[in-house]
Amino acid sequence: MSFSFQSVDQRKLAYTPSKIVCVGRNYLEHIQELENEIPDEAVFFIKPGTALSHLCQTCEIPTYRGEIHYECELALLITQKLTRASAEHSLDAVGGYGLALDLTLRQLQSELKEKGLPWEKAKAFDGSCPLSPLKMVDGNFSSRHRFNFSINGKLRQTGDSRLMIRDSAHLLAEISQWFTLMPGDVVLTGTPAGVGILSEGDELELVLDGTVVCRSTVVKGR
Repeated sequence: MSFSFQSVDQRKLAYTPSKIVCVGRNYLEHIQELENEIPDEAVFFIKPGTALSHLCQTCEIPTYRGEIHYECELALLITQKLTRASAEHSLDAVGGYGLALDLTLRQLQSELKEKGLPWEKAKAFDGSCPLSPLKMVDGNFSSRHRFNFSINGKLRQTGDSRLMIRDSAHLLAEISQWFTLMPGDVVLTGTPAGVGILSEGDELELVLDGTVVCRSTVVKGR
């Protein structure tokens, strides 16, 4: 499975996909809708590079594995090595940004959690991180962004980076204390309230800072 990052002007970007670092429980309302506890420290988990897929036009989901839940998130493309960085300098490593769906086999995740087992099967399967084309950073990256995610013309999620418990700069700095971020890594910054089920035939629209960055139709994956 191969994946190439693309910009919103349809250029292919010369970065090799590596890992995706996902941040959990970073919007208060989402924590409350899943009845989770507010964490004292940032919650991280990792998807492999094979989780990346292109979101526009069609979004493939493995319906044969069970219900697929969506979580729309602001995604950051890392283009500089980042290790043990300060919040002051961490945003220098962001070269592009867009929107991604963190796809989850929710029932399987719940079953694995109940058994005290890791839940990569529910979060890190192939194609579990469909990614939009990216807006490239011209100069310093601004950490303030808003996004909307609609299904079949109905608004499902509204995200605002100002409502994050931890902003992008502090998230990147905290991640880099534990493991190094490399060029080609993607960081998902957390999802707001409104997560739900994706179904075959759903029409998706993703808007970032007032601009439509992606439209897609959900299809059954292989």
